[in-house]
Amino acid sequence: MTTREKGSAVSRVMQIIEAVARAERPMSPGDLACQLDIPKPSIHRLLNQLETDGFVQTNMRGLIIPSARMHSIAWGVLHSERFSALRRAILQRLTKEIGETCGIAVPRGSEMVYYDRVQSDWPIQMHLQVGSHTPSWCTASGKLYLSSVSKERRQGIISKLPLTRYTVNSIVDADRLEMELQKIRVSQVGTDNQEFVDGMVACAVPITDSSDRLCACLFTHAPVIRKSFEELLLFTETLQSAANQLGDLIDNPEQ
Repeated sequence: MTTREKGSAVSRVMQIIEAVARAERPMSPGDLACQLDIPKPSIHRLLNQLETDGFVQTNMRGLIIPSARMHSIAWGVLHSERFSALRRAILQRLTKEIGETCGIAVPRGSEMVYYDRVQSDWPIQMHLQVGSHTPSWCTASGKLYLSSVSKERRQGIISKLPLTRYTVNSIVDADRLEMELQKIRVSQVGTDNQEFVDGMVACAVPITDSSDRLCACLFTHAPVIRKSFEELLLFTETLQSAANQLGDLIDNPEQ
């Protein structure tokens, strides 16, 4: 294999990884071949190698999806020191301004994962550590994420969710949840009015890149003895301003 051919193969592999990572829905090998203008025999050979190496995997319908290894790589990049200092500074300033814990959650499958957070100084706290997994249908960040995907994909996800009732306010009816998500899609503010934990309210706004694609969710939560649901929502614009700053870091990591 010549140096030129090696370079071409590496470029194609990276194009495939990027396409799979950015896809709104799982893609078939034919979809990838068409989108990337790669011959079908080559796409199948490269996908087989990527699956063998653990970068992608094939779901039950034969479609290509990111693997746990790809998620791990993305997580490592996000946690790199280059992004950490500015991200933490934005979160610390936001937490001080709102007076409540603020953090970032990222979607992973049907759950949300706490990626980063800055705790408030109050003695009464909701302790969810970085790396904690939370359900998508009853949390502010989770509902915001679900609202951001296409209706077809969203309904497919909802049909597979357990819709466990965590509190009396948890939405466990699929049709009612879909109506709630449609409202959130318009408002761009995810809400949790004591739906995940009794006595806790939360709201979240999207962190988007330059393509307006949701990359993560910026949230704040508080016990109702300190802030009511309505009082917490008054900080929506403050959250959105911080989310814009975090979104800028995605597209301009060197700033």
